[in-house]
Amino acid sequence: MTTILELKGITKQFPGVLANDHVDFDLKKGEIHALLGENGAGKTTLMNILYGLYKPDSGELYRDGKEVSLNSPKDAIAIGIGMVHQHFMLIPVFTVTENIMLGEEKLKNAVLDRNGVSAKVGELSQKYGLEIDPESFVEDIPVGVQQRVEIVKTLYRKAEILILDEPTAVLTPQEVEDLFRIMRELTSQGVSIIFITHKLKEVLKIADRITVMRAGKVVGTAIPSETDESHLAAMMVGREVILNVEKEPAQPKEDVLQVIDLKVNDLRGLEAVRGVTFSVRAGEILGIAGVQGNGQTELVEALTGLRQSTGGKVVLQGKDMTNNPPRPIIENGLSHIPEDRQRHGLVLAYPVADNLVLCNYYLPPFGVNFVMQNKAIDENARKLVKDFDIRTPSPFVPTSNLSGGNQQKVIVARELSRPVQLLIANQPTRGLDVGSIEYIHRQIVNMRGKGVAVLLVSAELDEIMSLADRIAVMYQGKIVDIVDTQKTTKSELGLKMAGAQAQA
Repeated sequence: MTTILELKGITKQFPGVLANDHVDFDLKKGEIHALLGENGAGKTTLMNILYGLYKPDSGELYRDGKEVSLNSPKDAIAIGIGMVHQHFMLIPVFTVTENIMLGEEKLKNAVLDRNGVSAKVGELSQKYGLEIDPESFVEDIPVGVQQRVEIVKTLYRKAEILILDEPTAVLTPQEVEDLFRIMRELTSQGVSIIFITHKLKEVLKIADRITVMRAGKVVGTAIPSETDESHLAAMMVGREVILNVEKEPAQPKEDVLQVIDLKVNDLRGLEAVRGVTFSVRAGEILGIAGVQGNGQTELVEALTGLRQSTGGKVVLQGKDMTNNPPRPIIENGLSHIPEDRQRHGLVLAYPVADNLVLCNYYLPPFGVNFVMQNKAIDENARKLVKDFDIRTPSPFVPTSNLSGGNQQKVIVARELSRPVQLLIANQPTRGLDVGSIEYIHRQIVNMRGKGVAVLLVSAELDEIMSLADRIAVMYQGKIVDIVDTQKTTKSELGLKMAGAQAQA
C-alpha cells in the first residue's frame, strides 16, 4: 500500500507540558489507522497539527512524499485532509445542502446554486452509501445521519484523508455498525481514515493498524489480528488493566430516590422530560441508556437542583426535594458527577485543593466558626490527589491548568469521598483513559456495595451494561422500558434507544 501521509519527529510543547515528543506516524492509501491513547497522551494535539490548528515546534509533515506546511485548516483541506469532530459543526436550522456548502458557496447567475450543490450531495451520498436527503433540515434528522452529513461535507471538499475524532460517542449500536459499513465503503474507494477512539473493541473490529500513544510518545503499532484488548490497554496505561467489572449480585433494599411523573422543560421552553417515573434503591445501580439529547441532561439537572421541573415530584430519602436548590439536596445525601464538568462541576480559577471541598468547605474540619481551615483542606487535597491519581504539578495550581480528564478526576474524587446516600453519575468516565475508567468503575461498584443508591447516566452502552443492575431506556423524553441487565442484549437496548419499541 502507498504511504500518502507521514509525520516525522513531531514535537509540540505547551507551558509545562510536552504534548508530542518526536512522534512518527504514517497513513497508507485506503486503510483505517486507529490512534489510541489515554487522556493527555497527545492524540488530539497531533491531529490538531495535522489539521492545521497548531504549528509543531519541530518535525516535518509529508503528503505523497512532499513536505508541506499547514498554517490553518484551509491549508489542510487544500491538500485533501478533512476532519469530523466529536461535536458536530452543523447549523440545526439549515438544510443538509446548506450546511455542506457553507464556506464553499457556489453561485449560478449571481444566486446561490442550491440545486447544483444538492445534486452533488445526492451523488456523493449514493457513491459512498451514505443515504442522506439533501433537503432535510439538520434539526429533524437523527444523530447518526448528522454524522453522515459531516462526512459528506469533507468529501464535498474533496477529502482523501478523513480524521474521525471519537465518531461513535453519540451513536446507538446499530448506528455504529452502519458507520463501520460506511468506513469500509470509503476505504474501498481510496479514502484513508485516521480513527481516534478509546474503545478497544471498536479498533480491533474496524482498524487495519493501531498506533498507541502514551505521555506524548508513540509506544507501538499493532495489527488487530496479532493483539487483544488486554495488550492494547497495557500499552496505553503502562501496566496491566482489569477490563471486566467484577461485582457481586445486587442486594437492593429500600427506595432512596423516587421520581414520580416528572416533567421538565429545556432551555427553549419545550418539554424535554415527559412524565418520567422510576425509583432507585439502596445497594443497586440503575442505568439510564439513551442517545444523547433525549432528555437525560434535563432529568439529571432537575434531580440535582440545577433546573426547575414543571410537574411531578422528586423524593430523596423520604423528603420531598422537588425544585429545591442544590445545597439542601446535597445535605440530604446527594453526590453528583455532572455531565458538563466545567460549567457545573468546577470553579476553574480555584486551586485543585479548593475544588475538592466545594460541597463541604463550610463544614468541619474544613470550615470552623465561618473560617476555612487551610491545613485540613491541604491534607484532604494531598490524599485525594494520590488516591484518585489526579495528575497535577501541585494541589494548589488552578484547576483550569489540568487536562479535561484530570478535571473529571477532581470531581469524582470530591463526590466519592463524602458520606452519601444517592450518587448520580452523569457520564462519569467521559474523556478518561482505560486505567482511570477501571478505577472509577470500581469506586462506583464499591459505593453500591456500601448500600448507596446509584443512578448512572452514560452514552457508553458497554459501561451501562457492565455496571447497571437495571437499565431504564430514555427516548424522546420518556422512559420506554426498564429491564433487568441480565435479561437483555445490547441489540435490544439499541432498538429501544432508537425508538423502535417506544411505548406511548
